[in-house]
Amino acid sequence: MSEAPEDRGPDWLRLAPRTVLARVVLFAGVLAGAALPTGFALAGSRPPGQAFAWVAAGVTLALAADVVAETVRYRRTRYRVGAERGGTEGEGRVELHTGLLVVQRRSLARERIRSVDLTANPLQRVLGLVKVRIGTGERSGGESTLELDLVTRAEGERLRHELLRRATAPEDPDHDGALALLDRRWIRYAPVSFVAPALGGAAAGAVMQVSEWFGAQGEVIDWIGDRFQGVSVTWMIVDLVLLATVVGAVGALGLWVEMWWNYRLERAPGGTVRVSRGLLTARSVSLEERRLRGVELVQPLGVRMCGAARLDAVATGLAEDDGDRHGDLKTLLPAVERDIADRVAAQVLREPEPPTGAPLTAHPRAARTRRLRWALWSALLPAAVLALLGLLLTPVLLYVAAGWAVVLVPVAVLFALDAYRGLGHGVSGAYLVTRSGTVRRATVALQRSGVIGWTVKQSYFQRRAGILTLSATTAAGAGAYDILDAGESQGLVFAAEAVPDLLGPFLEPVRTPEARPTLR
Repeated sequence: MSEAPEDRGPDWLRLAPRTVLARVVLFAGVLAGAALPTGFALAGSRPPGQAFAWVAAGVTLALAADVVAETVRYRRTRYRVGAERGGTEGEGRVELHTGLLVVQRRSLARERIRSVDLTANPLQRVLGLVKVRIGTGERSGGESTLELDLVTRAEGERLRHELLRRATAPEDPDHDGALALLDRRWIRYAPVSFVAPALGGAAAGAVMQVSEWFGAQGEVIDWIGDRFQGVSVTWMIVDLVLLATVVGAVGALGLWVEMWWNYRLERAPGGTVRVSRGLLTARSVSLEERRLRGVELVQPLGVRMCGAARLDAVATGLAEDDGDRHGDLKTLLPAVERDIADRVAAQVLREPEPPTGAPLTAHPRAARTRRLRWALWSALLPAAVLALLGLLLTPVLLYVAAGWAVVLVPVAVLFALDAYRGLGHGVSGAYLVTRSGTVRRATVALQRSGVIGWTVKQSYFQRRAGILTLSATTAAGAGAYDILDAGESQGLVFAAEAVPDLLGPFLEPVRTPEARPTLR
């Protein structure tokens, strides 16, 4: 296992030696978790001693193979950070070489690097190791990222400081001051998020899956049935749903503690905003300020009813691979009181007043009519289908249809009215602001200079109602942000004034008493 000549020299560095131990121990944990159900499954067709002996032999062979593979990976992995020549950016590269038979060579130009994020699970923290993820700020993953798995904590901090250092970054005398610190009272918003019911359902599914592994699923179902003897099916379902909700709420509290403990949001040297958080798995995410195009204030229904909101970054270069989606790299602030979220948004954007709290222009009544119509259709159409089936099959479905209509029509109307009240758009300083949604209400403050185009959409029914949907196109965040069902003249004038010279050349006034502008 000799090194390639190009990988030799004082500039090339190795990963931390303890990386082999960390990865082997993690793999051993995975093997142990898989060995137990596998052993019980094999014990059904052969003596238990023989079954577990076979499993132990397989685990031993797999673990030995992993030790060899990780040792080879460690010895064949090198990286280096090229020096910046002449004190300017863009002269050096970050390079990573790894592999035995097929050598992979990855490199990123230093002037393209926009993020250096550090993560460490509990085992890695005990061993003093971190995974370093270097990103270039492009929307796709793969070739735009480079990972060092694993280096020492001190080496990770050194890499972050060196790679994010910008000679042109503005000096900020308050760079070491925190923009937000953990407040333990924020945990009260965890049970009202959408995570809680999802965790409750996942817990119920996990119980049934584990019982199936051990061949005891029937006993579990019988045990549940014994607990509800003499209880009607309806109340049994209600009780089980309530139990799953309580379990989900407890799980949401635990997940919140794991994700947000030791939380700190700060403006770091070199023109970056840094988020540090995590109880067991420590995360440290840096976001270069010149990539920031705005913020998104997110209010799921339960959180909004409690007067709280979450703050996300709208930035270029947040890669969209699976690891990033599960890492919540864009989240700047967990669910907190709305006024705190607005204040932090203003500080992050360096604005005197929070754009997310600016007064917004309401949308025309045609937008409300449109939402009411859709709400009634969504509630009454299933009821009509059930009623028709009741006439053809059984009268029981007629009662179901009536109950459906009585319960869901008022709920649908309330959601439609709330969705209309949530519509709004406006301009606040250097930002255009749009708000929409009811189950998930989002208020987006988007940098006006970051808008690279407008898309105007108008369906047949929107044309009849005199409304349209505008989409502000940007290279950041979701790529486009909608202003839903604005008035025709209202929306076009807003777009022309919010971003001058972008839509204006395509507008012309109509010679009518109202003089409404239209697209050419």
